Amino acid sequence: MPIQSKKDYLYYLEADLKAHGLTEWNLRERVLRPTLKFQRFMRYIEYINNCKNGLHWKLYLFILKALFIKKSVKFGFDIPINTFGPGLCLVHWGTIVVSAKAKIGSNCRIHPGTCIGERFGRSPVIGNDVYIGPGAKIYGEIWIGDKVDIGANSVINKNVPSNVVVAGVPGKIISEKIV
Repeated sequence: MPIQSKKDYLYYLEADLKAHGLTEWNLRERVLRPTLKFQRFMRYIEYINNCKNGLHWKLYLFILKALFIKKSVKFGFDIPINTFGPGLCLVHWGTIVVSAKAKIGSNCRIHPGTCIGERFGRSPVIGNDVYIGPGAKIYGEIWIGDKVDIGANSVINKNVPSNVVVAGVPGKIISEKIV
């Protein structure tokens, strides 16, 4: 569910901090964690886009989106707003491409080289507590359950149930997680 209020916005910021293993946002973290700084900016744009109305807000949003594109190019991200739930963790900067139609749940951890894309205009729906390893490709009208680990360089184009580890090309379940 996207950010719909200031309370939601603050919750998303707190969940993103927690996903990075932090309890507070201080000067040291601003310098050492540029991906978290990018996430905070993305969440702010989501808040303004979803919660503020009026001509002056639309103009302000236009400027923010222009800055967001500039930051996205700098980090190699192509991540549209309102696609990720709270608790996002972008581990490193590097190429991450996400379809605007994709929906990703809470507490998702994504490594560089990842592509979450469309096939025939349809995109994946990814559950909560999902780990996406470096170089993973996920595409098509599929769903990925909760608490799934996707191995490095895997290609996922079929549905994946919850509580499993998936790897390979094409992705196959290699083990089940004990809950």
